[in-house]
Amino acid sequence: MDATLQFIPIMIVGFAASLGLTPITRQIAMRLGVTAAPNKRNIHASHMPLMGGAAIYVAFVLSVLLFSPPFYLVELGAIVAGSTLLAWIGYLDDRKDLSPRIRLIVMAVAALVVALAGIQIRLFGTPLIDIPLTLFWIVALINAVNWIDNMDGLAAGTSAITSGFFLFIAVTQGQILVSMLAAAIFGSAVGFLTYNFNPSSTFMGDMGAYTLGFVLAILAIKLEFEVQPLNVTWMVPILVLALPVLDINLAISTRLAEGRSPMQAGKDHISHRVMSIGFTQRQTLFILYSMSILFGIISVVVSQVSPDKAFSIGVFSLGVMVFIFALMVFVRRKYQRVTPQ
Repeated sequence: MDATLQFIPIMIVGFAASLGLTPITRQIAMRLGVTAAPNKRNIHASHMPLMGGAAIYVAFVLSVLLFSPPFYLVELGAIVAGSTLLAWIGYLDDRKDLSPRIRLIVMAVAALVVALAGIQIRLFGTPLIDIPLTLFWIVALINAVNWIDNMDGLAAGTSAITSGFFLFIAVTQGQILVSMLAAAIFGSAVGFLTYNFNPSSTFMGDMGAYTLGFVLAILAIKLEFEVQPLNVTWMVPILVLALPVLDINLAISTRLAEGRSPMQAGKDHISHRVMSIGFTQRQTLFILYSMSILFGIISVVVSQVSPDKAFSIGVFSLGVMVFIFALMVFVRRKYQRVTPQ
């Protein structure tokens, strides 16, 4: 408990800064005309201010800088630099609708910055494989979080839930940097969620989604365990991030199967499929939040029990994710048109 309490000030600063800055960013967005029009991916019916992500970014960076220990200076510097680059390109994309190629290049550069600072997936023990794998993971998760930002409160709420579980697991493992980053992003996401929960008064835009996805990807990479073997530990972040991981794989596979570009927006995400059954926005949010919480609890169990039990529980849970994937494929065929939305 004492270890958890030391990260509460970071959460409070992130929450307070995000809570206080979001109304300001909403006014700035309306004055600059940075708004989201109804499109093929979102379900709102009118233009909405689209700069709430600036509040998330500033709140996260502020809380990290105020409480950053000197020991982690290089890694934190790289994380702040990468977040800043992504927030800036996210702002430009919200204003000018940049091409997917430009966005992916900038995401890769931000990922390379943290990889060169030592934040890397270390599965194969050689940079020739581990660094490209790191870049792929970070870019994929940035897009995964951005893609679930298609409904009031979904991306912010999911990010708050996942960062909360990362925080809990990191504290139990005595990981200061991961705990600090998780606490900062948790507070920032919850502060923004106050205005973004259905019915939303503002959207985070790419600025917020890119920042959240970037930090969550780093949390997954940095999470380490003293006891659990590698055949168990790799499953923990996948389970924590079950919703965005499922959603991006589902969307890409669906678009390819239907002869569309993977980067073409459409109402083919998990949220759209659940709503197509007949659930309201709030009911859909409750279902998807519950799913994130359930897999988060499972990830905690996997991180704590003996390796044999952890492996069995983890494999079974991954099987459940595959079942949910298949169920969502069925839902699209049964309740949605298969043509582009």
